[in-house]
Amino acid sequence: MTRAAPVARPTAARGLRGGAADIGRAAVLALHDELALTPKPGLVTPVDAGSHDDMDAHTFMRSLFALRHYFVEIAGAGFDGAGFDMLERCGIAAEARMRAATGGVNTHRGAIFMLGLLCAAAGAALRAHGAIDSPQAVRDALRRHWGEALARRSRRAPVLPGGIAARRLGLRGAAQEAALAFPIVFETAVPALRAGLARGLSARLARLDTLFHVMAVLDDSNLAHRGGLAGLRDVQAMARGFLARGGSARPDGLAHARAIAAHCVARRLSPGGAADTLAAACWVLRVTER
Repeated sequence: MTRAAPVARPTAARGLRGGAADIGRAAVLALHDELALTPKPGLVTPVDAGSHDDMDAHTFMRSLFALRHYFVEIAGAGFDGAGFDMLERCGIAAEARMRAATGGVNTHRGAIFMLGLLCAAAGAALRAHGAIDSPQAVRDALRRHWGEALARRSRRAPVLPGGIAARRLGLRGAAQEAALAFPIVFETAVPALRAGLARGLSARLARLDTLFHVMAVLDDSNLAHRGGLAGLRDVQAMARGFLARGGSARPDGLAHARAIAAHCVARRLSPGGAADTLAAACWVLRVTER
């Protein structure tokens, strides 16, 4: 597998607004990057459904098709300086389209939230600077434009199962990650993906190692909901062990990853938050690096 081409850069002829559309389209490509990766522990891949009985790769592809305009729309909203209420309305409408396409199955709710915010921030950064030259520019724009609104949102009582589990167990859930401008994306996932590619790993192996780097540190609310604190800590420990032994580059690295995947399936564990974070890191490199 070769490294994916980055999103097209805006030119004077196309205009900056066209670059905002490219930002949104890159999100769909990044979500496909994550879906195509195998082996993954408990997650849907092109060849298996992981720990899920209600979805498979076809479900994910229907969802991606339904969401293809959402990420463009919200990147444009960020470019146009939309307030947080507008971003929320875009996300709510996108979730409705996702559920209509999947028969009510939640394939991408987390990505609608995380990647939607990141696309909006990238649109805002593009409008302000004429280009998106670094991950930090995206993170700064997120904080500057919607940091206060995200902080207020993080204090709401959670209503979704993952958020309820995270609050009950004293974990940092998705809303808190967003209020901190996604530290696991920018401080763990993006550096891990860059480092893997710089070492000469294929895109597949670099993404697999990045997934395990995220699993090792993220308080994944999906794991907390499915397996409680014990299930979360079990997966985190397995991820640390995988990386400590050399990750995917060692001769038995993929066999080790498959064994962890089988363990997660047996326990019905699925690190969905880590999957969304991996997709976000793939997106960051697409929009910030040539």
